[in-house]
Amino acid sequence: MNAHASTAKGAAGHQRLVLDEQAIGAAAKSLDEGAVTPSYGPWRDDVLKLLNDALATELVCVLRYKRHYFTANGVSSPKIAEEFLVHANAESGHADRIAERIVQLGGEPDFDPTHLLDRSHASYDESTELQAMVRANLVAERIAVETYRQMIALIGDKDPTTRRMLKDILSDEEEHADELKDWLGH
Repeated sequence: MNAHASTAKGAAGHQRLVLDEQAIGAAAKSLDEGAVTPSYGPWRDDVLKLLNDALATELVCVLRYKRHYFTANGVSSPKIAEEFLVHANAESGHADRIAERIVQLGGEPDFDPTHLLDRSHASYDESTELQAMVRANLVAERIAVETYRQMIALIGDKDPTTRRMLKDILSDEEEHADELKDWLGH
């Protein structure tokens, strides 16, 4: 339940869900804000920063996976390189979803390459050995999993749409980590 909805005692003594009519009325104003209603409160700027940092992380991951895709070599490299490309494309999709959400919230997605590494939670990697590439990507996926878990907890019910998107992305990142773990030692 958001901060504006409440419960009240009904005639039979049980809790009833009651909407905050004042918040609904306020939502009808400031049409230039699009989907962002006053109930987003003071958290919107914090959510935008979290999302821009996540965007940077996803973009760095795309670049790392692409480099590994093109430079992987060894007996197992064709199958692992193919997996790197699949992950790069998934991370690119995550970046697109995050950038779209930033815009929906009235923010500016920061794609500036000079800022990416400073804001990214994961590192870029220039490994040349296949298992080192797998390890570097597994580390980055584990960092992403932890980062998204923390973001989901921080956002809580302050922004249910962003929370739902982050849960979807978290599920993908967990799947990537499991797949990479399976490639260790091949």
